[in-house]
Amino acid sequence: MSEATADQDYPGQRLGLPPQGSSGSIATFGRRIAALVIDLACAALIGLAFFDYSPWATNLVFAAVQIVFIPTLGGSPGHRIMGLYLVRVSGGWVGVWRPIIRTALLFLVIPAVVADDDHRGLHDKAAGTMLLRR
Repeated sequence: MSEATADQDYPGQRLGLPPQGSSGSIATFGRRIAALVIDLACAALIGLAFFDYSPWATNLVFAAVQIVFIPTLGGSPGHRIMGLYLVRVSGGWVGVWRPIIRTALLFLVIPAVVADDDHRGLHDKAAGTMLLRR
């Protein structure tokens, strides 16, 4: 067990969050992946319907959805369907630049699958955000 996990009983404890399963707790890896799959599937369907399934258009649709919905609704459609929302670690509005940084890093894939003891992906750490359960 690492030093970081020895200091906490559950992910998010050191951030002052409730235990897993409670409202406001850190999102689980499974919910995060499900939300991502939903967002990617929606972007692919829109790309197929309107852009003859151009990979560039599909990626742009995915990025636009992330960048528009996160600051306005607190999460992407996939996040909302999976009962998740995105917040700043320090509190307050997420703003516009955090979703841009987060989305750019999502395209690299690795930051999204590498997580710390609080289940925050590197893309969330870089953006100063965390994905929580509703």
